Amino acid sequence: MYIPEHFAADPQAVGELLANLGAADLITVTDDGMLATFLPLLHDPAVGDHGALLGHVARNNDQWRRPARGEALVIAHGVDGYVSPSYYASKAEHGRVVPTWNYVTAHVYGSLIVHDDVAWVADLVRRLTDRHEAGREHPWSVDDAPAAYLQGQLRAIVGVELRISRIEAKAKLSQNRPGADISGVAAGFERDGQAEVAAAVRAARPAEKA
Repeated sequence: MYIPEHFAADPQAVGELLANLGAADLITVTDDGMLATFLPLLHDPAVGDHGALLGHVARNNDQWRRPARGEALVIAHGVDGYVSPSYYASKAEHGRVVPTWNYVTAHVYGSLIVHDDVAWVADLVRRLTDRHEAGREHPWSVDDAPAAYLQGQLRAIVGVELRISRIEAKAKLSQNRPGADISGVAAGFERDGQAEVAAAVRAARPAEKA
């Protein structure tokens, strides 16, 4: 990934992105070409030396059956949004502004481990469910499903684990712009109903531009 120094994501930002990860793209290169699956993932920092991303795919998905050549890759996305030139204070000064896109992303590399193991998958499904149901007024539990039905569903999926070896992460959030432009970008996202992107822009603002 191309990462200019001023857009390099710090470890805290990377940790927050992975901790809040919903679903992401798992990409592998195999003898039959490149394969990709979009799937829910759970970050477990306690696995291996650098943590792991845990998920599951359909048993009928051939990606788990085809060994990866070298490292596998997960592309994780955080907040993102279109930056209009009209956001910039400098537009009124000289007009030398163009559209761009702000975003947070991480390329997570590692070895792919397959878990064709109902017990492993059952534990992961429970962890994923508990995480995403947390905070709901009436959270659904794995135990709400009939046991026989649940066992059939678990046999139809296979676990995958990306044992992390390295991470390349980028937070492009207008840090390279003058302070007045950064304020304009945050305010513009706020007006456009993208409060999360606005908050990320403000959080990433360099101290010297505060």
